[in-house]
Amino acid sequence: MTGISMTLTGAQVLLPRGGLSRTSLSIAGGVIVSEPAGRAVDLSGYMVLPGIVDLHGDGFERHVAPRRGAMKQMTEGIVAAEAELAANGITTAVLAQFYSWEGGLRSPEFADQVFEAIRQVRGDIVTDLIPQLRFETHLLPDYADLPERLAAWDVSYVVFNDHLPHDRLAAGKVPPRLTGQALKAGRNPDRHLQFLRDLHGSGAEVPAALNALTPRLEQAGIRMGSHDDRTAEDREIWRKRGVRIAEFPETIEAAEAARAGGDSVVLGAPNLVRGGSHKGNVSAVELVTMGLCDALASDYHYPSPRRAALMLARTGICGFDEAWNLVSRGPAKVLGLTDRGELKVGNRADLVVLDGHSDRVAATLAGGRVSYMSGDIAARFLA
Repeated sequence: MTGISMTLTGAQVLLPRGGLSRTSLSIAGGVIVSEPAGRAVDLSGYMVLPGIVDLHGDGFERHVAPRRGAMKQMTEGIVAAEAELAANGITTAVLAQFYSWEGGLRSPEFADQVFEAIRQVRGDIVTDLIPQLRFETHLLPDYADLPERLAAWDVSYVVFNDHLPHDRLAAGKVPPRLTGQALKAGRNPDRHLQFLRDLHGSGAEVPAALNALTPRLEQAGIRMGSHDDRTAEDREIWRKRGVRIAEFPETIEAAEAARAGGDSVVLGAPNLVRGGSHKGNVSAVELVTMGLCDALASDYHYPSPRRAALMLARTGICGFDEAWNLVSRGPAKVLGLTDRGELKVGNRADLVVLDGHSDRVAATLAGGRVSYMSGDIAARFLA
């Protein structure tokens, strides 16, 4: 499928490095073209912007989470998640799936189901879905066959996490929410606690294991990121391993170290919209203001990238084009996707149409195909 042919007229269009301007935009064969194509569609009163590239989001969990046996087919959950992505102007979405000791939705077994479902529906949906594995670093027995698993899952993006409650375990205390976690993992609470203690106790082996694993992943063409870096030393260690993406650094020091080393910095859009981190980490607004951000990601809330970019522009922290680039061209560059992120001739026809009065998403097109459309704008496309 190559999409529809049309020429959008009358709208404010965000052109590459040119800001918003009233001009026409033509699409044909799934890409942006230089000459008028198809019939003209009047979008006066709307803005036409590059589609949002979401570098990290786990909001899809609510669609695939089994609840009282209701979700029997994982593919239906992925299709539902894709609809929510499109309704929020997202045309390329990284679905961040855990591979963790936490069990339940974050278990290795559940990851297998999610990635298989993504593979099955990719040809039937419009939004470009990119699977990401969030791998817990202390699962040492799983290192040996991880590259083979990634290949089988068609996963080319891995982010390393360490969410073990080390402070509590080191102090000999029971971590919070242990019983609930144990039930999700299908373990007896006592056995789950011992499992966590064993993982914590293996910490000294983790650095060497990572040093051996990351070259294997790099050789396989896997893009790699670290999560929640706190210090410049943290970032330097990851960089030496070939891990060049810093997701959600927790301090200015870590973000500055990433920028100084040429690494990409990804921040959470909900942090920016809310005005701060819910965990008390550095504010995304502060890092954006300092120029220490390459991309904003949805994290757990798909409306946030659009809202964050618009907020940055309205408050004067960034110009409109610079703010929108943080959710379009910036994340596309981090992913190495040179065919999207800006509305230029030859690029994929990935675009979002916002209502000029409410700034709500009126329509989304990915590869020149409609993935979402709502309200009065439909009459203009169908007239």
